[in-house]
Amino acid sequence: MCRLMGVSRSAYYDYVRCADNCSTDPCHIEILGAVREIAKSSHHSYGSRRIGKALNARGYPVGRRKARSLMREADVQVRHRKKYKVTTNSNHKQPIFENRLNRQFDVAAPNQIYVGDITCIWTREGWLYLAVVIDLFSRKVVGWSMSSRMKAKLVCDALRMAVWQRQPQPGLIVHSDRGSQYASKQYRQLLKIHGFIGSMSRRGNCWDNSVAESFFGSLKREQIHWQHYPTRHKAQQDVLQYISMFYNSQRLHSYLGYKNPNQYEMEMEIVKNVA
Repeated sequence: MCRLMGVSRSAYYDYVRCADNCSTDPCHIEILGAVREIAKSSHHSYGSRRIGKALNARGYPVGRRKARSLMREADVQVRHRKKYKVTTNSNHKQPIFENRLNRQFDVAAPNQIYVGDITCIWTREGWLYLAVVIDLFSRKVVGWSMSSRMKAKLVCDALRMAVWQRQPQPGLIVHSDRGSQYASKQYRQLLKIHGFIGSMSRRGNCWDNSVAESFFGSLKREQIHWQHYPTRHKAQQDVLQYISMFYNSQRLHSYLGYKNPNQYEMEMEIVKNVA
């Protein structure tokens, strides 16, 4: 049988010995349960690196290679990303802002630089448009708005929510692409009222707003592409749950040292107070 399968006898007996030991080891059974639980709570979006970090946080000292083998044994797989529709329309004659962000995505304090963007979600009732505002310091989604129409009010409402939640001071930089909603009179007036500084990506350059693009990629890969929404209301509920219950409060971000945004902000505030 070993010759037929192309494996050595020693490898076969090592596998059998490990299988016999692991199948009755309570600790091993427990860690496999933890792997399945982490995979489920992350919407099957975590690879071996994040699974390993999540297990470490629970007190299981495993590396990435061990996490990978545990995922195989637990029959845990990662969902893959699909392409999504581009919503930016920069073919307008509205004034645009200078690119003040200039890809400086590392920010030392909260409420210094926000980034915003729009995406669309398909439902059986038609498109649902989502606008978000993200604080670059912690990658936390601090404002959002959803509507069946992609008008200036959509992005204004998302920024108003961020202002209501965070109370940022004048001088805050708010970066976006060159979409007509962000170049609208309503949006520019909103920035002026609060003393915020507008910033826009270069034409056709998605990397200038890559943090917002990355969030939408995570949202669609981890949640939306695996759903079939009968109504816009159902999609709204799902997106709200993803942002508030998972992305901001549970999802491990490699940029944050494998912490979630809420945890990162709390820890950084404690360090600041101690200092």
